[in-house]
Amino acid sequence: MSGDWFIADANAVTWILIAIVAFSLFQGIRRGASGSFRQLLFFLASTAATVVSVVLAAVAAVAASPYLQSRLAERELARPASDVSFLGQFGYTALSGLRDLPLLRIAVLFLVFHTLIRLVMGIAANLLSSASPLAVSGVPSGGAVSRLVGGAVGAALGAVRALLLTAVLFAYCALFPQGPMTDYIQHSGLYREAASQVIKPATGNLLEDHLPVFAQAMSSELDQLWQKRYDIIDAEMPDDIAQAAADVTAGKTGDAAKARALYDWVGSRISYDNEKVRVYEKYGEWREQNPEQTFATRKGVCIDYSRLYASMARAVGLDVRVVTGLGYDGRGGYGAHAWNEVFDSGEDRWIPLDSTWASTGNWFDPSGFADTHIRKGGLTG
Repeated sequence: MSGDWFIADANAVTWILIAIVAFSLFQGIRRGASGSFRQLLFFLASTAATVVSVVLAAVAAVAASPYLQSRLAERELARPASDVSFLGQFGYTALSGLRDLPLLRIAVLFLVFHTLIRLVMGIAANLLSSASPLAVSGVPSGGAVSRLVGGAVGAALGAVRALLLTAVLFAYCALFPQGPMTDYIQHSGLYREAASQVIKPATGNLLEDHLPVFAQAMSSELDQLWQKRYDIIDAEMPDDIAQAAADVTAGKTGDAAKARALYDWVGSRISYDNEKVRVYEKYGEWREQNPEQTFATRKGVCIDYSRLYASMARAVGLDVRVVTGLGYDGRGGYGAHAWNEVFDSGEDRWIPLDSTWASTGNWFDPSGFADTHIRKGGLTG
């Protein structure tokens, strides 16, 4: 290996990797050739079983995902009432998440199939081992030669284990390039050598390029699942909000007309709460408020506008979403933002609207809405 890591490198990662090899070497010497080869066979069998189970579970999950999605869609899950039990709330959120989020659905199916496959493999392995005990013939079982051979096998096993840890660390650095330990890990000379000479050539661009993209997509879906809590939190409909929604949409026909009337009302009646933003930015204190509080105080920030709008829209029978992501700040950048989408059954499409920005112009289904609003996972309803 190149570099002077062995003499000068005091990085803990380096010495953990060395310790793994050294411990395996010591175990190999202690076990001797026969025990070390038995350990090697067990390791190879376990590795093969892991690879096979992962591949089979992945194939099964991808194949079963469309079937599960269609079955959940057929059930037409209804949003539970506000007084439903915690299990009822959790069940709705979990099932709707599995229905709407493909990566989450595949991940859950993968875990289920992988657990079942490993269980079956474990039972089969136990039956085979009891029927024909593992034996290693033709290998010396004692003496200096046995210990020498055992040490060599143990060192080889240790090197493989160290490489597996290096691969895990490499994946962590790819996922979290600005992570708290990334710089420290990459300062390990032995890690850099193993990563550049073995891990990177073996994986190509799979870990560095594709793993962060997958993780970001999975994070986006988990964020969507988290946002679905508003469907439960805001399910209770105070009489004053329901009555106001009915009054605002009185005489309006069609989903779009009702949605527009509610947009005009929320956008003109609610004032942006700059003090709430100031307190959060200066002290890190977030003042959570529900739609009833927003309705009573007539003040809020974008998520409060959106939650109140969603509550009023549901009160008059509209299918509505709360969406979170990034909104254009007018200065060339984007900041955290929330808005709504309402389903227009007449046109069979979702109408985007931003009641928070209503005072600055028309943000009810304008052309180019997606140019100023970037969804980043948050979506409920």
